[in-house]
Amino acid sequence: MPNDRDLPPTLDASVPQTARIWNFLLGGKDNFAVDRAVGEQILASRPELAESARLSRAYLIRAVRFLAAEAGVRQFLDIGTGLPTANNTHQVAQSVAPESRVVYVDNDPLVLSHARALLESHPDGVTDYVDADMHDMELVLRKAGETLDLTQPVAVLFMGVLGHVEDDAVAQGMVRRALAAVPSGSYLAVYDGADITPANVEAARIWNESAAQPYFLRSPARLAQFFDGLELVEPGVVPVTSWRPEEDTPDIDQFCGVGRKP
Repeated sequence: MPNDRDLPPTLDASVPQTARIWNFLLGGKDNFAVDRAVGEQILASRPELAESARLSRAYLIRAVRFLAAEAGVRQFLDIGTGLPTANNTHQVAQSVAPESRVVYVDNDPLVLSHARALLESHPDGVTDYVDADMHDMELVLRKAGETLDLTQPVAVLFMGVLGHVEDDAVAQGMVRRALAAVPSGSYLAVYDGADITPANVEAARIWNESAAQPYFLRSPARLAQFFDGLELVEPGVVPVTSWRPEEDTPDIDQFCGVGRKP
């Protein structure tokens, strides 16, 4: 686990952070006592959340593999990437197509320091990291464009992060601006928490009492609106465990989808 005394000056270990709480839920070690305290509170009310975190991550892996193998995408923009773990976006994409170019975006200093230290690209491809807030999509796109060719198809990923934006219009605006910058044949992949069970609503309440970045659940219908104007890939907007599953698991209250820009 990180040593609080050796932190860079921009890193605040006294306030729980989303990426580190999620890292704790996934069983990682890149988190601090304040992050573990929030995570333990959430697990006390909803112990299955750790498994939910794993299953959501498994969806990301399947989605990226589909985008690289079946859709033929060779460029990925992963916005709000979180702390590195096993089978990161570039590893999955480059295992299919070594020449894939991947840009990660985050503004958590711990995420960025770990990403730069640990995430090594395949020599035939490129992996880069952008320090930016997804609210400033113009900055995200400008920096991403230094590595990606935005005149060629790009898979834009918002995995578990749009819930940090309470206003639907603002969140949809981010997605629209990202997709407006990429050509026909590009893709959007999203997953986020849904408000379909009391347990998930309670977990979000506990999270929002302590975490620096609140998280707002949406209904599946509201999540589906992120794909307005896109061609949804089958099976559409569904629980993450129902999107082209590789194992038999029950549905959970994280919903996802992949759409193609016509």
